[in-house]
Amino acid sequence: MNKIKRNQIKKVIVSMGVGEGVQNKAAVEAAGRDIMTITGQKPKVCRARVSISEFKLIKGTPIGLKVTLRGRQMEAFLQKLFRIALPRLRDFQGLSIKSFDGQGNYNLGITEQIVFPEIDTSKIDKVRGLQVTIVTNTDSDKEAQKLLEELGMPFEHG
Repeated sequence: MNKIKRNQIKKVIVSMGVGEGVQNKAAVEAAGRDIMTITGQKPKVCRARVSISEFKLIKGTPIGLKVTLRGRQMEAFLQKLFRIALPRLRDFQGLSIKSFDGQGNYNLGITEQIVFPEIDTSKIDKVRGLQVTIVTNTDSDKEAQKLLEELGMPFEHG
């Protein structure tokens, strides 16, 4: 029997760079709270792999946070992203179809974490951006685009 491969999303990675974490440890904690509020999952701290003196960066210093979502949490996050957060972006006309990576994965950057309704703007210390990577099991960008459109991803039409 020949199994038919069903196109699906394997995981969603949400990450946030915290460059000021070099001087300010509280910034990493605040960003961690924001990601946890948005995704419902505790983030993993990403540390500098090498020291770079020009940036006052020491190996092992926290410089980012990331969460990998799968299953129900991933589905809930994507629905919230597509239906609530993205439409709240200023001058939002839809997502570019040029952000696929050639292997059927999609990357998008969100400039402000405050577009998510769970974030209380009075409690944030700084507006930060975040990166969302949607990993699919498709082999082509066209298949992935079709899959994401079926799930309600708002692509630009032009």
